Amino acid sequence: MTDITIQNTVSLPVSAAAILTALGRRSIVLVGMMGVGKSSIGRRLGARLGVPFVDADGEIEKAAGTTIADIFALHGEAAFRSGEARVIARLLEGGPQVLATGGGAVMNPETRAAIKAKGVSVWLQADFDVLMRRISKRKNDRPMLQTADPSATLRQLLVEREPVYALADLTVQSREVPHEAIVAEIVEALAGFLAAEKS
Repeated sequence: MTDITIQNTVSLPVSAAAILTALGRRSIVLVGMMGVGKSSIGRRLGARLGVPFVDADGEIEKAAGTTIADIFALHGEAAFRSGEARVIARLLEGGPQVLATGGGAVMNPETRAAIKAKGVSVWLQADFDVLMRRISKRKNDRPMLQTADPSATLRQLLVEREPVYALADLTVQSREVPHEAIVAEIVEALAGFLAAEKS
């Protein structure tokens, strides 16, 4: 039992080091719907790989000096998306890092192109029921769901966005398991993707 524990502990930093070497200056960019866990999983993934975690939404709020909900309310979605694209382009210059993007960020073709050029994208995919359960806990923090029927709005957003999310380099299922299990799956997928890139 002890031998297995020691082996695991020894092999973990090696795979992290290999991933970081293959990444170079690129970022690991998490994409997907609100509620998939981009921030909570991203934080753990950054810690696991020993790189900074950056939340694009948090950086947008910092740059604007106000909340995303307020930006939507005062200036509308178009103004928010424009600012979001600029912030993400700036953040992508700072890799290697784990970067969590807002749910609609990759709908912008320029943002997608920037992520392709300067990152490896990971779509955290989750079923509708999982998303609805998670989102309903913090519905007021979700400007896109301030509608008469949030459930119908979420379904419509999934229809629009999932084909674009599917363009990501990797897809990992976000589900009701410990976050560490999903982090391990992302690390494994990244290692495979980066190894295939070299060959």
